Amino acid sequence: MKKLLTIISLIAVALATNIRPAKAQSKPAYETATFGMGCFWCSEAIFQRLKGVMKVESGFSGGHVKNPSYEEVCTGQTGHAEVVNVTYDPKAISYKDLLEVFWKMHDPTTLNRQGEDEGEQYRSVIFYHTPEQKQLAESYKTQLNKEKVYPHPIVTAIEPFKAFYKAEKYHQNYFNLNSNAPYCRLVIQPKVDKLEKVFKEKLK
Repeated sequence: MKKLLTIISLIAVALATNIRPAKAQSKPAYETATFGMGCFWCSEAIFQRLKGVMKVESGFSGGHVKNPSYEEVCTGQTGHAEVVNVTYDPKAISYKDLLEVFWKMHDPTTLNRQGEDEGEQYRSVIFYHTPEQKQLAESYKTQLNKEKVYPHPIVTAIEPFKAFYKAEKYHQNYFNLNSNAPYCRLVIQPKVDKLEKVFKEKLK
């Protein structure tokens, strides 16, 4: 009898173990957005200043060459765009907020060009990481075109994220480390000034 009770007890434990609900996979605390909006020095300086943005890295996406150098991308032959990989806390800033900054802080109607920077590597592009990011980006773009916010149609490409290649060390945190350089004073600083004026409530 004792042996039978032991067997029944072991079976009960086994059954309880098997029906125990699996732990739900926890959602990552931070998410990633990838944007190309011309020179990545400019883009980096903009997104670094937003509340909820944890890290910004300058690099390349959208090409056909693995681990390209800056010099290779500058030839326009690798297919890459200069981009920033933005790590952000969705509890502090939403992807929609990031899209708003993206649309307003560059000209999305010029093909392969931002200001004096010209070439495929300077194209306006959003590389989405999730179906939700794709839907939000496409809806935002459609609405902007429908409302004719810009005098010309938006040419921003919306493509699936495949790979990000971090640019050389001297490209990282460029504006903060080289604010007195001519390009920083003449090109990046006016963009930062605009950011501080238009998105004051979103800044750190």
